[in-house]
Amino acid sequence: MAKVKVAMDWLDICSGCEMSLLDIDERIVELLNHIELTSTPITDLKHPPKEGVDVGILTGSVGNTDQIEVAKEMRAHCKFLIAMGDCATFSPLPVTALRNFHKIEDVLERGYIGTESTINGKIPKSDMLCTLLDKSIAIDEIVKVDYYLPGCPPDADAIYFVLSELIAGRVPVLEGKNLRYD
Repeated sequence: MAKVKVAMDWLDICSGCEMSLLDIDERIVELLNHIELTSTPITDLKHPPKEGVDVGILTGSVGNTDQIEVAKEMRAHCKFLIAMGDCATFSPLPVTALRNFHKIEDVLERGYIGTESTINGKIPKSDMLCTLLDKSIAIDEIVKVDYYLPGCPPDADAIYFVLSELIAGRVPVLEGKNLRYD
């Protein structure tokens, strides 16, 4: 049987979801007997393959124009899309959306000019840079999401469960210990 192809990418995040994926520990070896990780932040391969993947996973919220394109590219190249983590699922959360309470200009000024360690700072301007959105938003406000895996970060057992269910061709139903918010 062919391996299930999985692509993963991150948006506005703290990388806790990726750490939880690694917390699967030795079970990741078992998963790798059944899946092929085509692109992930962990492997530093940036884009899902053009021929597509079975499962796409996005973590974090959408906060800029580049991340809109990343979400659209992942959706276009996967059969099933998982929004993993509370930022991706419920955004905004404090880690990704503190800026939602401020004007973009104020956020940029604080980040590039007003920090205590900045000397002669300036806000970069270039056509090559992405533009911040007015607000940080959840992935499903941009693209269709098939499965939600909440948690901040999701528990490693829940990640393993969802991937195992998809590998087996079943719809993952989160309940009990796999559905918790701590």
